[in-house]
Amino acid sequence: MKTVTMRVDDSFYQIIKNAAAGQKRNISNFIEYATMQFLTSSQYVESAEMDEILGDAELVSNLKSGLVDLKNGDYSIV
Repeated sequence: MKTVTMRVDDSFYQIIKNAAAGQKRNISNFIEYATMQFLTSSQYVESAEMDEILGDAELVSNLKSGLVDLKNGDYSIV
């Protein structure tokens, strides 16, 4: 585990503190949680990259198969 030190404006700290309290988390845990939420939900693919992905028939087939497995309860997303 690593320790990260950061400086934030007092008003921003208060926002983080209130958000953490609202989720019954300590500040460190909330920052880690919020960062992971952002990183896993805000990743976008450029149009050219999406065209390349969709043009790969084997990949698309595997993704569709994975979705079926997920819907059947064979796997869970963590």
